[in-house]
Amino acid sequence: MIVLGIESSCDETAAALVNEKREILGQALLSQQEHKAFGGVVPEIAARAHLEHVDEMIADAVKAANVSLQDVDAFAAASGPGLIGGVIVGVMAAKALALALHKPYIAVNHLEGHALCARLSNDVDYPYLLLLVSGGHCQILIVKDVGEYERLGTTIDDAAGEAFDKVSKMLGLGYPGGPLIEKAAAMGDKTRFSLPRPLLSSDDCNLSFSGLKTAVRKLAESYAPDGVLEHADIPTQDIYDISACFQDTVTDCLCRKLKKAIGIFKAKCPEGRHLVVSGGVAANTYLRAALQKLADENGLIFAAPPIRFCTDNGVMIAWAGFERFQKGYVSPLDFKPRPRWPLDENASKAAGAGGVKA
Repeated sequence: MIVLGIESSCDETAAALVNEKREILGQALLSQQEHKAFGGVVPEIAARAHLEHVDEMIADAVKAANVSLQDVDAFAAASGPGLIGGVIVGVMAAKALALALHKPYIAVNHLEGHALCARLSNDVDYPYLLLLVSGGHCQILIVKDVGEYERLGTTIDDAAGEAFDKVSKMLGLGYPGGPLIEKAAAMGDKTRFSLPRPLLSSDDCNLSFSGLKTAVRKLAESYAPDGVLEHADIPTQDIYDISACFQDTVTDCLCRKLKKAIGIFKAKCPEGRHLVVSGGVAANTYLRAALQKLADENGLIFAAPPIRFCTDNGVMIAWAGFERFQKGYVSPLDFKPRPRWPLDENASKAAGAGGVKA
């Protein structure tokens, strides 16, 4: 069984093919460079770039897999949430292929692609505890099965990945912020500055990064004689130190809330064995090391996708599509792409929106 997946929800245009042996048969990915000048993703530019390159990515992935489109059993696409212009491009490409070749179309929740990706590369059984942390999302969930999620906590404002990007811009490091902050932090002193850790005293598993981002901005503005961020002249070593303190603070906030979530997870799912991290921020090696330690201390097995599959990619969509297809879920060709699509949406409602039993 072969499933082709298409990803176009933000600024990566990607396609990949996987099979029932958990083999990645072929893949292709284009990271859009047009956004660097703006310090963030411009939706209209992203949509046009997806439209220009999606056919090429599909063709390259199929060629790498050494198969024909007729050999594909189902076509999956990230069908939300995301920047709706880009999502529409991927969805229409998958629908066109499905219609022309008389094959099923599978609408995949982009977040489910991240949530299930670790199962492709690791021996992870349901249920497991998941930290999904990316540029647009930050959630702690119990993954019970395909399409079955229980959210234990979420960010009440900014996502961690968004905070990385914004702080990187404040410090003049550039975009995307995650890898640049991590590189700078490796040369910094994480104890030099004291930054706020919002919501740590709350009894829930929710997170907040807006106040932390504001604190870094005020710190950066203190280097400007007139208090204007754009006029700040921050010494290189201070940039390294601020980066290290910021990265450590985000990691500490995530780990402390995860510790609370682990207690809930063990009570609800005593058979669960894994702590999984996914999403773009999961590529951060400092965070990975902290999560490995947290899992060890709490008798859980830590698992994460390979770093190259943490950011948006076609492999995760193909694999999530495969898991849905294996369960018998296919989607109608009149499925409407969704700019918002909660991962923990009621299971029966999610099945009706993203797939019905074949």
